[in-house]
Amino acid sequence: MASIRTYNSAIRITIILLLLKDALGMVPAVYVFGDSLADVGNNNHLQLSLLKANYPHNGVDYPGRKATGRFSNGKNFADFLAQNLGVETSPPYLSLPSKSNNTSVYLTGVNFASGGAGILNTTNSGACIWFDQQIDYYSAVYGVIVQQLGTTQAQDHLSKSVFAIVIGSNELLNYAKSNSASKASPQQFVDSLIPTLQGQLKRIYNLGARKFVFIGTGPIGCCPALREQNKTKECNAEGNSASVLYNKAVSSLLNEMRTQYSDMSYSFLDTSIVLNQYIQQPSAYGFTEVKSACCGLGDLKAKVACLPVSTYCSNRSSHIFWDFYHPTEATARMVVATAFDGSAPSVYPVNILQLAS
Repeated sequence: MASIRTYNSAIRITIILLLLKDALGMVPAVYVFGDSLADVGNNNHLQLSLLKANYPHNGVDYPGRKATGRFSNGKNFADFLAQNLGVETSPPYLSLPSKSNNTSVYLTGVNFASGGAGILNTTNSGACIWFDQQIDYYSAVYGVIVQQLGTTQAQDHLSKSVFAIVIGSNELLNYAKSNSASKASPQQFVDSLIPTLQGQLKRIYNLGARKFVFIGTGPIGCCPALREQNKTKECNAEGNSASVLYNKAVSSLLNEMRTQYSDMSYSFLDTSIVLNQYIQQPSAYGFTEVKSACCGLGDLKAKVACLPVSTYCSNRSSHIFWDFYHPTEATARMVVATAFDGSAPSVYPVNILQLAS
């Protein structure tokens, strides 16, 4: 009789654990790296940086109408990624207790993304947490997790977690805005970035990451800031060309890594394809304004950033762009939805749902 009770108890415990797993989401944690498209408040903690969004009108559609440091009228890529995976948004690393030895702080995920960050340490240097430094911070987190859980259990946890990366837009923006006579071709410029990115991704892999989500760059040339520079207000062709080449190069790099590391898997979203669909067929996706920013001042509301003195549109969900660089909450939601359960050519070789499963 005792053995039957023990058996039944074991079944109940197993069922409870399975239910808890479902309740806690598809993955144990999401670790986020990148730039302002995924920053959920890290730059708020950088005292000397001007690259912040912790003021109105940012956050006008965020719960409580609160400006949180997200460069958006509401939620951003990191929020919707977590939401689709059934977990809470990972907190900004710089908001966590300094040198915390409490593993539970890190086990549900951490966001290292920083507005202005790029692949290169020279991109907006001093005003953001550059990518290498984000990886340094993650390395410290990795050390705490290993110390507390042991190597085997820590690796098991990290191998099931998602590592999301949104990086590269700031280099491409700087390239597209440059008028230097000695400017490299778009292909040459992209080729100069990839070796550095390769080292960074391999370093993250060596620190336990196995499931990578990479959100590629959108059509940089179509953001209001670059359109505004053209008399015709059309997209900057050079910027868009660089974006296409960058996404191809990152996709090839990830495929090369998957060949090299048999236990690695990834999902890549070609954001240029997705956003170009919105821009070319706006009504099919619920948009009416594809050129102008919602918040700002001047032509296309792209002369002045989204500051408290700026004006903002009342129909945010009909705009693709919130300010002169960043998408609206509505755009971010749709982009991540495509990454989550879409298919080639927009997302490949698997979508995030398949990756998480």
